Amino acid sequence: MAVLGIRNPDQEDWARLRGLQYAKLAQGAPLRVGAHIVAAILAIWVYFGSVGVLALVSWVLALVGVLYYGVRCDKSLADADTRRMTSTEFNHHCRAIAFIAVVWCVPIGFFAFQGTAKELLALWSIVSVLIVGSALVVAAAPLGSIIFTTLTGLAAAISAAILGEFAISAIVIFFVGIAIFGTIESARTYLMARIAEAGVVEQSEVVSLLLREFEENQADWLWQVDTGRRVRSVSPRFSFALGKTPIDVDGKPFLQLIAGDSWESGQFAPSLHDLAERLKRRESFSNLIVKVTISGEHRWWELSGTPIIDESGTYLGFRGVGSDVTEQRESSEKIAYLARYDTLTSLPNRLMLNEALRDAMRYAEKWRSRCAFLMLDLDRFKAVNDSLGHQVGDQLLAKVSNRLKELMDDNTMCGRLGGDEFGIVIRDASKKGVVESVARKVISRLSQPYDIDNNTLYVGASVGSAIGPRDGKTVEEIMRNSDLALYRAKDEGGGEHFAYEPMLHAHAEERRKLEYSLRRALENNEMSLHYQPVVDANDEHVVSFEALLRWNSKEHGFVGPDKFIPLAEDTRLIIPIGKWVLEQACIEATNWPSHIRVAVNVSGEQLIEPEFASTVVKALSSSGLDARRLEIEVTESIFLRDANVARAALEQVIALGCTVALDDFGTGYSSLGYLRKLSFSTIKVDRSFVQGAAQNSAESLAIIRAVVAMADSLEMTTTAEGVETAEEAEMIRELGCSKIQGYYFGRPMPALEARAIFDRAGRLIA
Repeated sequence: MAVLGIRNPDQEDWARLRGLQYAKLAQGAPLRVGAHIVAAILAIWVYFGSVGVLALVSWVLALVGVLYYGVRCDKSLADADTRRMTSTEFNHHCRAIAFIAVVWCVPIGFFAFQGTAKELLALWSIVSVLIVGSALVVAAAPLGSIIFTTLTGLAAAISAAILGEFAISAIVIFFVGIAIFGTIESARTYLMARIAEAGVVEQSEVVSLLLREFEENQADWLWQVDTGRRVRSVSPRFSFALGKTPIDVDGKPFLQLIAGDSWESGQFAPSLHDLAERLKRRESFSNLIVKVTISGEHRWWELSGTPIIDESGTYLGFRGVGSDVTEQRESSEKIAYLARYDTLTSLPNRLMLNEALRDAMRYAEKWRSRCAFLMLDLDRFKAVNDSLGHQVGDQLLAKVSNRLKELMDDNTMCGRLGGDEFGIVIRDASKKGVVESVARKVISRLSQPYDIDNNTLYVGASVGSAIGPRDGKTVEEIMRNSDLALYRAKDEGGGEHFAYEPMLHAHAEERRKLEYSLRRALENNEMSLHYQPVVDANDEHVVSFEALLRWNSKEHGFVGPDKFIPLAEDTRLIIPIGKWVLEQACIEATNWPSHIRVAVNVSGEQLIEPEFASTVVKALSSSGLDARRLEIEVTESIFLRDANVARAALEQVIALGCTVALDDFGTGYSSLGYLRKLSFSTIKVDRSFVQGAAQNSAESLAIIRAVVAMADSLEMTTTAEGVETAEEAEMIRELGCSKIQGYYFGRPMPALEARAIFDRAGRLIA
């Protein structure tokens, strides 16, 4: 079917091949028309006198008509080789051949009865010539030839049989079969030839394309050497890669050209030795990376080569291709470096530290010794980074790294884990006290001042350590346990070294469970607010309450604020908790006299939230509390996170009508700068100064007097915290503080008790 054109298989582009076939028909159309005209003339000659002239003329006109139709069909396919031939065009061509065959059946089927059997045989001879010619010449269109052969053959066989010439009929049928078979085979041969021709053309195009791409690719070149390893048939690009002209390169030893100065000394790079051995052994090689020296500059080449063997098996040399891969090699080395080293400090990164610790643990296992891992974290680095910017922070990390490098030796390696965390691997920690010694040296050296951009900075370091294999059998266990020890060191205030202890796991597990419970504390209604009164220092009237958060956990019982507040800030749970506190405090304050204010503590994590001011507005609007009755208490530590964002948030709160108090004044640093930049309404004197003044500490007394004087000049009030006795209250009153807060006037109490303390005069009930 595929040969006849009835079906097109999927494995070849047969539609395109049909186009190539049928485009040939237009070229042979004049020859075919001429053959039919000659055959018609011979047929008229055979039947002239036996058949009427009118019938002969009519038949000739009909033949001319169908031939004209056939020529038009053939001409329409002249461009079929440049496009895909349609099934409609294929059907038109078959129809034209059928018309021609039908016209030829007329003399065979009708003229024969007016003549003799001899004349019929003569006519069939003429038609058979057309059949054979069609089978041989028009192999591109086998179906048309078969249609013509079948129709004319059937007409001749039937006519001969009617005339009683059965032998002639049998001969005709035999001839038709042979002709059809020959037509199909001729067409198959023709098609196979065209397919092969198309394949050769396609392969030629592919080869030409590859060669053209190779020639246009300036990164590659061809090289060839003879049996003496001397360069032959020098390509221009190869000589350019060598930095020489083709004349200077031709006939020179290949290895000498690429070895550079090492040719004289004989100290070749290992890759050159490898290349020389392969050439010597006459073995093929592919993608061999060779270090070469061109014009005094080290480069990297990628070479492939194959021995040249002639037909008799004689070795003639080597031929191959090459390319300069220096840039790719350097990029790969850079990527490998970046994968193992920290870009900011040039110290080994976490990956390389892991590998070093793994190697140290293998060493310890082999020699039954000990290794150690120290994890260290900078103290107060976050404050520096937030207050002076990341650029100063990066410079500080670079200086810290340089100091760490100075402390390292052959037995220790330091690296950066990320942020301000560093790690130190001690390969052999068997000697007693070596871990403690390294840790103390690190803390001491890193605690010395740093001068950066005219700023003198002080940061310390906290260190946690774990011993392998005692404290862990794997790298992950050792690092995790040293991290637990570091957390303990940070928890103790920093500047310390703690070694891992198994009990630290219990602390970590307790913290994890506490965090789990804290995440569900609000949902389980475990949180509550207590209120501690603040009184006027002169008449001891209640002027405000400070809202203090309490947590009574179902799993852990009562948890102190000093334990769960830092955890909430670390996990950012302080955001939803702080929002709840603000809303509940405002609602409760509406139950108090209209002149009583409520103070709510706000952490730095809350202030840097973009929606903080909206949270305050929502709490005030939903409760109906006057904004002037809400006081936001902050500590100066909030300005160490992001001073600009914190100040902007507080300015928005002040614009609403709320007041802002600065708590724990004097316990941090840079407080005077904050007082200048933001309009605080109240300064709260820390209880440590109150207790110091009660013990007649001249320093504490002087600080309180200075704070009071400064607050008066800035039109701010002062609140003394932690007053527990009548003597302390009298002393604070004499020092000039405006308000007093402490156990002497009332402990933090539930909301109902806070409401009950008011009498008609608004004084505190003892």
